[in-house]
Amino acid sequence: MTTMTDAALSEFRMPDVGEGLTEAEILKWYVAPGDTVTDGQVVCEVETAKAAVELPIPFNGVVRELRFPEGTTVDVGQVIISVDVSGGAAPAAPAEEATAPVAQAAVPAPAEEAPAEEAAPAGRQPVLVGYGVAESSTKRRARKAGAQDARDVPVAAPDPQPAAPPREVNGHGTRPLAKPPVRKLAKDLGVDLATVTPSGPDGIITREDVHAAAAPAPQAPQPQDRPEPAEAPAAQAAPAAGAGARETRIPVKGVRKATAQAMVGSAFTAPHVTEFVTVDVTRTMKLVEELKQDKAFEGLRVNPLLLIAKALLVAIRRNPDVNAAWDEANQEIVQKHYVNLGIAAATPRGLIVPNIKDAHAKTLPELAESLGELVSTARAGKTSPAAMQGGTVTITNVGIFGVDTGTPILNPGESAILAVGAIKLQPWVHKGKVKPRQVTTLALSFDHRLVDGELGSKVLADVAAVLERPKRLLTWT
Repeated sequence: MTTMTDAALSEFRMPDVGEGLTEAEILKWYVAPGDTVTDGQVVCEVETAKAAVELPIPFNGVVRELRFPEGTTVDVGQVIISVDVSGGAAPAAPAEEATAPVAQAAVPAPAEEAPAEEAAPAGRQPVLVGYGVAESSTKRRARKAGAQDARDVPVAAPDPQPAAPPREVNGHGTRPLAKPPVRKLAKDLGVDLATVTPSGPDGIITREDVHAAAAPAPQAPQPQDRPEPAEAPAAQAAPAAGAGARETRIPVKGVRKATAQAMVGSAFTAPHVTEFVTVDVTRTMKLVEELKQDKAFEGLRVNPLLLIAKALLVAIRRNPDVNAAWDEANQEIVQKHYVNLGIAAATPRGLIVPNIKDAHAKTLPELAESLGELVSTARAGKTSPAAMQGGTVTITNVGIFGVDTGTPILNPGESAILAVGAIKLQPWVHKGKVKPRQVTTLALSFDHRLVDGELGSKVLADVAAVLERPKRLLTWT
């Protein structure tokens, strides 16, 4: 949202980038006072309780002021950046008042020195989407012990620069040519339209161009494949501790805080039941190797997780009552006639569960393509809040860590979650003889208000049956 304070100055307010979120933390500024910005240019990255999101500026001009340093949690509707839209250079700010986005200058001033908030024009709301601004005041990170007061560290503002001529993108001015649905697709997939080569008439970027830019590169076959999660957790750098420190405290915020609250709510609201089955997946592993050589899957991500996801979708089709939600307010069971399949992903910011929309309607190659896009987006940290909303069932893969299985907690609002354990070579009775076979253990947790033992057992048995004899995919779908 923008506010015009005078003829030459526009202000950009913190939008609600999710559904009803009331605050976001500024993770990184990509611009500084004096920089020239253009309509659609990303100026900062913020983290909400759901994801990290990049914010584009909606007008052209020269940055006048950054209202908050990196690391500050800002309420939705507060002004975060002001831009001179007259075309002139931004005046130099006094050194002691400059709000530089770099770490040395990002020392928050005392709360009483925060800039006063200007009233929004009549008839306009200070949010883009959602339900209003939080009543709490802006929160800032506590300064580290021994940090010098910001007023004692003079920081020179960047030298003012004249407005640079707008750069060309794909030969068509300051913005690439694309229709709104294509722009939304690119945002959801984390694709910068400026890097996409257009193939449409008059240089217009098509959906196919965006998918081509987002497609992951084919990976070389591994000696032994295991079902892979969307994202393995990267090593998280802990805050520096002094020599000999016995404890390190890490603030709980953003995605990790929201996940913790959701898991506590789920565990103490939905009565969980977990069932287990150990299954011979040797034939599934052979099919994975065959599909990797199939031209229909060329350039696509093919691994055991793909066939496990398809097996779960087949089981849901055979047992549709498992795909439901409990509406506590209306005391109703909401049966879903679609499957938005969630894939749990561990990231440095915490656990996220993006989902593949309408996964039930996808062919196996289409499911492989969607799974590849989900993985690439999660690894790039570009998963959008929309991609994590509306899930119906989830798969979580703990086998990639060498774990046999677990008792997963339901994603809030969903009826079931399937945990996949490690695939290991084990002695197994096959055709009356003990032979080495590829074996894994599956665990299905479900909401006992919605799913009784019979239904849960049928779903888990069907998943196991498909993985034991994957040719059933041809007869059961």
